Amino acid sequence: MLNRRHLRVKVLQSLYAYHQSHNQDIASGEKELLFGIEKIYDLYLYQLTLLGELISQEERIMEENRLKRLPSPADLNPNRRFVDNACLKMIAENENLQKRASARKISWSNNQELVRKLLAKLKSQKYYAEYLDSSDEGPEEDTRFVIKLFKKDILPFELLHSFYEEQSIYWIDDWELVSKMLIKTLKQSDISNGKLALMDLFKDETDKGFAIELFRKAIINHRSFNEIISSKTRNWDVERIALMDMIIMEMALTEVLKFQDIPVKVSLNEYIELSKMYSTPKSKVFVNGVLDKLVEQFNREGKIHGASSGLRDTTSE
Repeated sequence: MLNRRHLRVKVLQSLYAYHQSHNQDIASGEKELLFGIEKIYDLYLYQLTLLGELISQEERIMEENRLKRLPSPADLNPNRRFVDNACLKMIAENENLQKRASARKISWSNNQELVRKLLAKLKSQKYYAEYLDSSDEGPEEDTRFVIKLFKKDILPFELLHSFYEEQSIYWIDDWELVSKMLIKTLKQSDISNGKLALMDLFKDETDKGFAIELFRKAIINHRSFNEIISSKTRNWDVERIALMDMIIMEMALTEVLKFQDIPVKVSLNEYIELSKMYSTPKSKVFVNGVLDKLVEQFNREGKIHGASSGLRDTTSE
């Protein structure tokens, strides 16, 4: 689920919080890093189980309508196209998803009113009515409909945003990533055979180890890297360089010097991208220039082995 770029972002955020709080306990900082990463998976499971909960909610509404004192013909014989949607049923009935959600105490049982309001919004949309009446059937059509309702109405649903913000401060930054992962899950699932392509948090344990090691080594080498960066920024007051820029450059040096199995070009390009995403408008040029000078120096000094320098290659891991 998470690739190296996502992990670099989480390490960057954790290092920023660590330095801002003047924390001296690496272990507690590492714990916060891992907690933030784990919360990404909680959000992923929340979003998936919400899709399954929608048809459970609609089933309850149908039953309530059937038990009315004077039910209408539509109440007695409702259109079941939505609750029988193969994609949603696959999610709702997936035992592995239920097991993982239960283990992390993820449930919508105490937030039925939120689910009901979201369902009402979905049912008011024109494309929802068109889907119920459409003669086009099959797993592909069902999946297209679910992805459409997810993008058009679930993602921008304000009450859902408020709920998630109350659950975790981490999820504001993780929202876009998790949304992409959920859509990828739907597209890769084998709906016909009821096989949900449920993702794991890490591709393998080496990625988790990468994040931990990057975090720890960036902190351990903070002072020495700060001095190295200062040697290439003599016209700058280091104290006035944006903290985010300093952390990005220190992380880059950590990879270049301590993770020599990663090509230098990959590391440099990744951190230039991070500077564009998380720092000031001028950071890209500044960070690029400083890192390029330092890599040239490291190459001359023989500190980099088996990797080339430069920023032209845009290859990402």
